[in-house]
Amino acid sequence: MVTGMMNLTHFSVFTNRDHMKDLRRYLAFKYIQYLVLPSPNIIVTLLGLFASVYVTLILTLPFVSRKSTAVFISNIAWADILVGCSIFSAMIQDVIKSEILSYSVQSTLRQNFQIANVHISSLLLSCVSLEAFLITFLPVETRHIRTVRCAKVASKIIWIAIISECFFYQMECFRHISISYFDTHRQVLLLLNCCYGATKLLKSLVYPIGLILRIFNVYLFYKMYFRVLP
Repeated sequence: MVTGMMNLTHFSVFTNRDHMKDLRRYLAFKYIQYLVLPSPNIIVTLLGLFASVYVTLILTLPFVSRKSTAVFISNIAWADILVGCSIFSAMIQDVIKSEILSYSVQSTLRQNFQIANVHISSLLLSCVSLEAFLITFLPVETRHIRTVRCAKVASKIIWIAIISECFFYQMECFRHISISYFDTHRQVLLLLNCCYGATKLLKSLVYPIGLILRIFNVYLFYKMYFRVLP
């Protein structure tokens, strides 16, 4: 009985919290994690994973806003599932051993989970920044594009684009496997060569795009900060 009362009390405290503050803190943490820190850190990554689980729980509550910003935040939280996939892949790396599923393939897969997480989160955070900028400067003119439907479409495009990017990265590692595996499938070799060319192009674009995203977010925050000053 006492335990049940304590559980009800804890649940009541949780539901009566100002969850909008929690979501803003979560976004601030994610901006630091993906757009400020030079490289991922295991402690920060795990903290981000736990924070994403908490935010996912918050977004299931019926009284939390279901606006477009919530769609972007939920997708940022879901992107951290890829961190869990990377950790799980590392744990089973020594368990799954085969000639074809080589160390290189498993290592590349683990890296791709991390790359997908960082790139998806960075792009979604830029969407949140852009939305905040539009709300501040063009609230009426952009109302028709700041909708849940547009947010879902933008999120899907980002997921598809980054998964495609990681697919090319994953295919690249198969070029190092002995050609005997593909002796009877020359079309596969042609596909791998095409993927290799696409991978080289993508890798050459990653750094400048990341730099542009950082400058873009800094500019938006700069404009909004000076807008609220008296």
